[in-house]
Amino acid sequence: MTRTLGLRQDFELYDERFIQLLVTNAWVERLYTGMRWVEGPVYFGDGDFLLWSDIPNNLMYRWVEGHVSVFRQPSGFANGNTRDRLGRLITCEHGNRRVSITEPDGTVRTLVDRFQGKRLNSPNDVVVKSDGTTWFTDPPYGILSDYEGYAGTSEYGRAHVFRLDPRTEALTVVADDFNKPNGLAFSPDESRLYIADSGGSHTLHGEHHVRLFDVAPDGKLLNGRVFAEVSPGLPDGLRLDALGNVWVSASDGVQCFDPEGWLLGKIKVPEPVANLTFGGPRRNRLFITATTSLYSVYVGVRGAQTP
Repeated sequence: MTRTLGLRQDFELYDERFIQLLVTNAWVERLYTGMRWVEGPVYFGDGDFLLWSDIPNNLMYRWVEGHVSVFRQPSGFANGNTRDRLGRLITCEHGNRRVSITEPDGTVRTLVDRFQGKRLNSPNDVVVKSDGTTWFTDPPYGILSDYEGYAGTSEYGRAHVFRLDPRTEALTVVADDFNKPNGLAFSPDESRLYIADSGGSHTLHGEHHVRLFDVAPDGKLLNGRVFAEVSPGLPDGLRLDALGNVWVSASDGVQCFDPEGWLLGKIKVPEPVANLTFGGPRRNRLFITATTSLYSVYVGVRGAQTP
């Protein structure tokens, strides 16, 4: 059912538990618009600012309350972003077919760009585990055309999910049975990994679900299963809150599932959503990248991600 909460009809309620996750007198705010396809929001708590990507326009933006500026142009057709455990920016670059790292002095260098001597497809989204390992998805979106990168072919012929150990530089395939692996996020205790498959973007009746894996101590993924089907549209980016609920992008907004995969409710957004992240000083502000615009809404729970 649909309930009007607060000032606007910005929420759809399917389970009353969702009310506890909201600030019922808050609303969805559009912070900036005029872009082409926005992605990869990452919040810097130590500076109270947000970075995000506009993939087709080959740039990244920086938001500080009330002000937006260009952070990087060209960006290598950047997509997903995160921070490592030292607070450095980690970026998936479609155009350069790599995962890069930005040092504190602004130097950008390649973290990884090849698998078994072959170029990666177009790294899409990335997370860093507490042990420092970097996990990322590698679908072909950036090489399918010249819109989000440069048209090309997959050199290793698949679309894997990878784990990089920066100490040994070992790159390991942790999942090889996805159509188009997309957003990914760990549970708060890192015992589970959620990975979106957006294969339906280029395959009739293709995948539009989030899969769930158990994470073994050695980094292997076990017991893969479908956690939730996302409709309308496709899952792209996702994040978890401190209670273990999963917040997933969709074409009608952000959908929130409990840890067992039950849809609790939706935050309605007027444009198809690509990605999201928790931010703000208390990590209770959800920043949403949706097609041409950046949105935000305060919620009643904190995000799980660190730093």
